[in-house]
Amino acid sequence: MAKEKKILFHNINPKAWEHPADRAALSALKQIPGLDVILKNLLGVMNEKSFRLLFLASAVRVSERQFPLYYKQLRDACDILDSPYLPEMFIAQNPIMNAGAFGVNKPFIVLNSSIIEKLTEEESLAIIGHELGHCLSGHALYHTLLNLLIFISRVLLGILRIPISEIILQGIIYGLLEWYRKSELSADRAGLLVVQNPNVSYQVLMKLAGGTKVEQMDINEFFQQAADYECTGDIVDSVYKILLLIQQTHPFPVLRLTELKTWIDKGDYNKILAGDYIKKGEKENVMNDFKDATNQYQEDFKTSNDPLAKAVYGTMSNVMEGANKATEDVQKFFNDLFANFGKTSPDNDKEDDEDKEDDV
Repeated sequence: MAKEKKILFHNINPKAWEHPADRAALSALKQIPGLDVILKNLLGVMNEKSFRLLFLASAVRVSERQFPLYYKQLRDACDILDSPYLPEMFIAQNPIMNAGAFGVNKPFIVLNSSIIEKLTEEESLAIIGHELGHCLSGHALYHTLLNLLIFISRVLLGILRIPISEIILQGIIYGLLEWYRKSELSADRAGLLVVQNPNVSYQVLMKLAGGTKVEQMDINEFFQQAADYECTGDIVDSVYKILLLIQQTHPFPVLRLTELKTWIDKGDYNKILAGDYIKKGEKENVMNDFKDATNQYQEDFKTSNDPLAKAVYGTMSNVMEGANKATEDVQKFFNDLFANFGKTSPDNDKEDDEDKEDDV
């Protein structure tokens, strides 16, 4: 049976698939004058060249003659997401089912050999789309920044014994890790846009969690597992979840599964398939990115079944309700004040008339 032809997203802007929190963080970083140039100069040349040389020496570069199937998939992914360039891709001998995007000026993709050994063709296409999404969104530069900050904090604390550096840097690192996790959600969406089959993307996440014996697994049960993780336990369990997640670069597979399905169910995925997406070159409003991120976090709290999230949202709702009520009262006071400003009472009007008669 012939494969269904994929939709090509002409002139699509990476913002179309980026998670609001990812998009806002990237926008904020890009607004710092010269930061991208400094980072590229400090990190790009050294890391890009060293990493590329490493994989040139120890992995297989994908081409028309080496792993041609995956070379075609890379080209197809670039066509679908309208990539302005074709990144290099390597396949490295590694039993861990993983992949990555490296480099700054010329990002390249590395697939571990376990990816092509354990995933179907469509599933590997989703992985390639995921990594291409990282490249097109410019994540590699700031992923490198995060790794550098983690290294610096360890050096300053472990070697130089300067605890204050850990306090300062750790706050930055936790913030970047939160962004890093959101960038993975963005890349999951890019992978789905490339493969254009939600079940394939769901199955990839299930395999990342439990291995390749899908005949022993059930996607509906995996969704139930995700729901159980979210709503099981009390506030203490919620704290444990935060502590487990806070040092992770990637969200847990069940969280990624839920996030991807939510994005689909909200209709955003189908809108892009129908051609309704932000285009390259369209005017962008940074404040809208922050507003979207704030709304997304509020929506996450509102719809979550996690006990702590419910408590936080309940508190937030009461505070916001009180703030809105106070704002309405203040607004009503000034509206009434200005509405009556300059008006006089009937008695005053009568006195004015008497004064006018005396004047006559």
